Amino acid sequence: MMDMPLFRDDVALPEWTGDLEQDAIAAIRTVFDPEIPVNVYDLGLIYRLDVSNPESIEIDMTLTAPGCPVAGEMLKRVERAVLLAPGAKGVKMNLVFDPPWSPATMSDEAKLELGML
Repeated sequence: MMDMPLFRDDVALPEWTGDLEQDAIAAIRTVFDPEIPVNVYDLGLIYRLDVSNPESIEIDMTLTAPGCPVAGEMLKRVERAVLLAPGAKGVKMNLVFDPPWSPATMSDEAKLELGML
C-alpha cells in the first residue's frame, strides 16, 4: 500500500503556541480520516494524549471500525504530525478499541460539518 500524504492540500500547518499539549492537538487536527471529511481529533478518535514526557508522548487512538483498511497508516500519520510540534521528541501510539468509537465522541464542530446538528 502506498503511503497516504501526511496532510490534505487544503489544510494549513498550525501556528505553534509553545504549549506542547495545545500544539500536539493542533497537529493532530491536521490529520483527516480518508473517508470522512473531519480531522481525527474532532472525530473523537483520540482517547488519550499524555505530553508529560516530550521524549515519548503517549497517544491512545481508536478507529471508526476495527477492520479499517488504513489502520496502521492512520496511526503513522498522527505520529508524524505530532512530531512536527515544537518540543515533541518522540511519540508512542497505542491502538485501542475499548470503549468502541461511536458518533457520540465527535466534537460539536465535527457533527456540524457532517450535518448531524
